[in-house]
Amino acid sequence: MRLWVVTGVSLLLVVLNARSARSQDEPTSRTAVIEEAEAERAKDLHPFRPNKVEATVNRVMDAALTGETHWHPFWTSAYSGGGFTLGAGYRSFVSGYNTVDLRGSYTFSGYKRLEAEFVAPRMFDRRAMLAAVGGWREATQVGFYGLGMATSSDDRVNYAFTQPYASATLQVRPARGALFVTGALEVSEWNQQSSDADDHPSVEQVYPPGTLPGLGASPAYIHTQGSVGVDTRPGADEVIFLDYARRGGAYGITAHDYTDTAHQFGFQQVDYDAIQHIPLLRETWIVSLHGRVETTYTKTDEVVPFFMLPSLGSGSNLRAYPSWRFRDRNSVLAQAEWRAMVNRFFETALFFDAGKVTAHRSDIDLSQLRTDYGLGFRFHGPTATPLRVDFAYGSEGFSMVFAASSVF
Repeated sequence: MRLWVVTGVSLLLVVLNARSARSQDEPTSRTAVIEEAEAERAKDLHPFRPNKVEATVNRVMDAALTGETHWHPFWTSAYSGGGFTLGAGYRSFVSGYNTVDLRGSYTFSGYKRLEAEFVAPRMFDRRAMLAAVGGWREATQVGFYGLGMATSSDDRVNYAFTQPYASATLQVRPARGALFVTGALEVSEWNQQSSDADDHPSVEQVYPPGTLPGLGASPAYIHTQGSVGVDTRPGADEVIFLDYARRGGAYGITAHDYTDTAHQFGFQQVDYDAIQHIPLLRETWIVSLHGRVETTYTKTDEVVPFFMLPSLGSGSNLRAYPSWRFRDRNSVLAQAEWRAMVNRFFETALFFDAGKVTAHRSDIDLSQLRTDYGLGFRFHGPTATPLRVDFAYGSEGFSMVFAASSVF
């Protein structure tokens, strides 16, 4: 009997030891299988490579949005009001950061622009940027509706002009921060001419000689300007600056002096600008505000030509009104937008514009403003806004705006 008991206990111990051994071996076996599978998968790992369709789309985006290729679109018209613009440019590096850009544009209404620009963005140990531009432009049917706010859209006449110009602008940030100081010099000649557009009469057919300052004139200007302000928008102190922003602000004062070499049409102008972007919900929503005041000062025995007066009405200020709709010696503008970012390339906005022009600086206030409101859609690239579409409504009706830049 004792033998049977001993034999049974021995068999039980053998079975228990076998099960314990299997339970210890199984996790090791599963771990080994998992590690082997992961090692096999690791052999196939590689950086993401776009397929042919994705690669083609990326090249198009680089050309149309980022401007990183040598050839790039140039959608800036010769003058506001020219209509849909077609253009291209070729940019090349002449050193590590300095570039030369040759570009031109054309509109179906005959507006033309040809120019060359040199940019040195990192002068004085990245404290300054120099830009030099030379070119020629022509506008064939610029609208003029009379002076002041009590004009009608039916009063429109057209004029044309050509202008050769050359300028140099130096912006300095003494501490590489928000504070900036800018100086610029431009030499140009405005040749005001008759317009042969069929839809409206030319300006000299309605305004007799001597009734409109600068009618038919060709003043040659030496234009100097100086600005001081602060700019806290992202990238404002970098080589690549966003022409749209989701946070920060810019506040500045700019003084202009237009010296007419013939001493007939010289004047001075002072502009006050304020921009503030207020981000909400991690910059998904942005409240953007803009205010601007322009004031002019005549020189002794000289007048401001009508085509150089401050104006309102365009795709970037009073958007429901045609370009150059209101003109006078001074202007005031206030704008507000509620922008919603759908993704990094697409944005929608609700906007409101208000402004007026005045003959006297003492009339600059927020009474009797012309207003508009509307809905906008913007397509952004990494550094630019190549397409903006705004639908605006004001007291003179509905307007649709196509532009190749941000509003402010």
